[in-house]
Amino acid sequence: MGRQWTSRRQRTLRTVGLVVTTLVGALTWATGPASAAASGPAGQPAWQLTDTGRPDVRFRGLAAVDRSAAWLAGTGGTVLRTTDGGAHWRDVSPPAAAGLELRDIEAFDTRRAVALAIGEGDASRIFRTDDGGASWTESFRNTDPKAFYDCVTFFDSRHGLAMSDPVDGRFRILSTRDGGRSWTVLPSAGMPPAQSGEAGFAASGQCLVTSGPKDVWLATGGGTSARVLHSADRGLTWTASATTIPAGDPARGVFGLAFRDRGHGIAVGGDYRADQPSPRAAALTGDAGRTWTPSAGAPPAYRSGVAWLPHHRAAALAVGPTGTDLTTDGGRTWRTVDTGSYDTVDCTRDGGCWASGERGRAARLR
Repeated sequence: MGRQWTSRRQRTLRTVGLVVTTLVGALTWATGPASAAASGPAGQPAWQLTDTGRPDVRFRGLAAVDRSAAWLAGTGGTVLRTTDGGAHWRDVSPPAAAGLELRDIEAFDTRRAVALAIGEGDASRIFRTDDGGASWTESFRNTDPKAFYDCVTFFDSRHGLAMSDPVDGRFRILSTRDGGRSWTVLPSAGMPPAQSGEAGFAASGQCLVTSGPKDVWLATGGGTSARVLHSADRGLTWTASATTIPAGDPARGVFGLAFRDRGHGIAVGGDYRADQPSPRAAALTGDAGRTWTPSAGAPPAYRSGVAWLPHHRAAALAVGPTGTDLTTDGGRTWRTVDTGSYDTVDCTRDGGCWASGERGRAARLR
């Protein structure tokens, strides 16, 4: 739970095929720890760590723009940006966010981004930049002491949502129609009641995700069951479905979601405590989240982030503190391909995949 815790079109289908083949091949061969600059057998690449220069920061917020550009958001109100594949990271932190916990960032390109700070009361804030982080505007500051915002997401460059843990028994949703410059609390009438103890996890920026112009999903934990809530009208009305990922404890539930279209999605999670097992840490859906099937061969431990490989109907990555797992059958089975610690992962349509996490870690698939 929070309290405890863009894209470019490919020029040809041939290029898309080559990119996907390279990505799947790279992680199929990559079996060593991500602390290496990483090449697998026969020169196949894996995660390659980049030097952010910030080992004091944990980057749970990540927005990949393309193979060369990405944004990171983390502890201490830190935001970094690269436009050269991670060779150099520029500190573009919002001055007004100093000391805040930035847990999510969404980027439209290398100049425009929206970052979310989490926390109780007015610690939950949203910042926007239009000039690559040279300047930022605080576009939202929470004034309700009962609200705690966990994640932010966008349907396009104008329409987006942010979600808070339940307020008065229901998850609270913020909406923007101007790219995050202003925000409005949506009516709660279309939101089903929350379970006792239910909330979101601000662990990877993936507790609220979209696919297409109107569909959005919200991941929960801490209640009797770990649920995924779905809206097909940009957050006005929601339906809730139980997943097979264990819950029943404040440390358990669904931590990350990824949908490759409005029907097919993957949920990952488990128990974030290092000394606790996380069986059934992944599940999949083919009906927009109405029903969920447990992965037959789930990741071996808690996973907080997940991303589909671009232009691939069956391949995805899941990441967590103990490693990276790859599926090539739509989430039915997974195998560990890297043992480095990452909190979140993001892939772009041009074949770029990035991951980030503790101790300033940021890596690119090469």
